[in-house]
Amino acid sequence: MPSPFPGMDPYIEDPEIWSDFHNNLATEFQAQLNPLIRPRYIARLIPRVTYEIIEIGKVRGVRPDVGIWQRPLPQDRAGSTAIAIPPAPVESLVSLDLPLRLTSVEIRTTDSLELVTAIEILSPVNKRVGHDAFYEYRRKRRELLRSTAHLLEVDLLRGDERPPLEHVVPEAPYYVVLSREQRRPLVDVWPIQLNEKLPLLPIPLLEPDPDVPFDLHTAVTNVYDRAGYADLINYRRSPPPPPLNVSEATWLDEQLRKQGLRD
Repeated sequence: MPSPFPGMDPYIEDPEIWSDFHNNLATEFQAQLNPLIRPRYIARLIPRVTYEIIEIGKVRGVRPDVGIWQRPLPQDRAGSTAIAIPPAPVESLVSLDLPLRLTSVEIRTTDSLELVTAIEILSPVNKRVGHDAFYEYRRKRRELLRSTAHLLEVDLLRGDERPPLEHVVPEAPYYVVLSREQRRPLVDVWPIQLNEKLPLLPIPLLEPDPDVPFDLHTAVTNVYDRAGYADLINYRRSPPPPPLNVSEATWLDEQLRKQGLRD
């Protein structure tokens, strides 16, 4: 079953789904672009690992590195049970630094491996002030904007702090920003509303080679279908935070009712 929404599905922003979606979307970039840019260029997946601090009591499906197994208490030679040790007076929770695997895409020349275009799909930790990955991405972004490479930022997350732009752009839940090396500091911005189809994006290469198209809508649709998100998402619940505004919430409810996903 396809997504009930014409563009980005806000339910994909659920932390239980997002990491899988993020890496699958990077793979879609590679799959769409390589047939169009080879043999002069190659799109490569660049994995990286950051760490997410999560309270263990709130994590589903976590397998700790150390397991504690219960066994019978030893008995002394007379057959009596060993002295019982009283339990600790207080129980609490610990936080885990769980590895979070993220993937970006780089287009490089095949002869010299020169970086031509960096494609960054933003993750929640890249937008969360105070997280190490927030500052790491800001540093990486500054370095890319000072380089000779193009930068495409894909932000399909409604929450937290977006990478800065100098001028005010139309309010939207999702954005794509393209910084062409030869046009800096000017950037192209695609504000994407919840009820809009995701855009066809130009991917710049080295001059005089023309841009190649990337169909973001098809990519997200392919990931949704291949990963089986229709079976994971409960559309009778509210979408993950942040909360939608009144008009967005009304539209979302109407859309789900039309599809028979809400009573």
